[in-house]
Amino acid sequence: MKEFQLTETQMGWVYSAYLFSYTLLMTPGGWLADRLGGRFMLVASGIGAALFTGLTALSGVPGLGVWLGVVPAFLVVRIAFGACTAPLYPSCGRIISAWIRPARQGRALAVIVSAAGVGAALSPVAYSHIIGALGWRSCFLFAGCAALAAVALFHVSMPGRDNLHGSIAGSGANEWRALLSNRDLLLITASYFALNYFQYIFYYWIYYYFGEIRKFGSAETTLATTATFVSMAIMTPVGGFVSDQAVSRFGVKSGKRLVPIVSMILSAILLYAGAGGWGVPATIFLLSLAVGCAMAPEGAFWSSAIAVGRPSAGSASGIMNCGGNIGGMLGPIITPLIAARFGWSGGLYFASALVLTGMVAWFFIDPSQSNVSEAISQ
Repeated sequence: MKEFQLTETQMGWVYSAYLFSYTLLMTPGGWLADRLGGRFMLVASGIGAALFTGLTALSGVPGLGVWLGVVPAFLVVRIAFGACTAPLYPSCGRIISAWIRPARQGRALAVIVSAAGVGAALSPVAYSHIIGALGWRSCFLFAGCAALAAVALFHVSMPGRDNLHGSIAGSGANEWRALLSNRDLLLITASYFALNYFQYIFYYWIYYYFGEIRKFGSAETTLATTATFVSMAIMTPVGGFVSDQAVSRFGVKSGKRLVPIVSMILSAILLYAGAGGWGVPATIFLLSLAVGCAMAPEGAFWSSAIAVGRPSAGSASGIMNCGGNIGGMLGPIITPLIAARFGWSGGLYFASALVLTGMVAWFFIDPSQSNVSEAISQ
């Protein structure tokens, strides 16, 4: 933003360009995972992600920005990056559906999502030093190489057995009709829309919020940002474990509802409190806990989508994540627009109200039932 004099709104569009293609191709990505296998799609997506992460470093001036303009160049590269990464989580859903028994799928999926929080927690500390020494472009080159190494490790160590539930190729229109008319899947998707809107504000704007809006010092900003992502990394698997335990104790219907309802209420309250102008320690504590609570129901969301969408686990995961990322795509754009009129507290209060609205959907969701398999066979 400083080097190319980009405004908050322009940067919001750059952030959301990735989310646009990522969201648009999420459902087709899940469909491909069901047909080609989750392992194959994870490798293909990972290679593409590594490539366009590295190319982000060449999007300014000098680079692609010379020919396309700085903002259009970033938009093109980020859109391509989103297209490559769209099948990632649906492919994970497909693999977990095949490898892990339902009673443990919540924690398994939560651990996968938590890994993103671990990477995000390490980023502010690691990259701030790299930026200081080598400039911002070096971060994208380093991250691209690291992603490629991770893909290679996965490729050589992960067996390709993710078709235990059988192929559903050829189900065609019946499959999509069954998925898109499944009331529980649509309610899960709507709730995930609200949750992702809430979460993505932290992913894209929290560093800026701490440093530029709350005027924290450089060290405090780095600490605060890292604390939020550490909270994500811890609370996501904890939420998945608690969700599985709740299912064992209360049954699928009530057990799957417990973590989303409780954690979404807490996240809204904590964000509202954290935006109230407290001192540095209190603000860091409240906002870190808010985002941790927002991440806690991830395992319940993903395992519930798999449950109600069987046998089309990849496609069902893609539909849910598509709806969720529409919310995530809007969050980085709408929040600064609200902030321009009502202040950043107003933008965060709106996110709190939205996540409470999404929580209500869980009172009507029953993950213990699925009519998809019967509808496909008709």
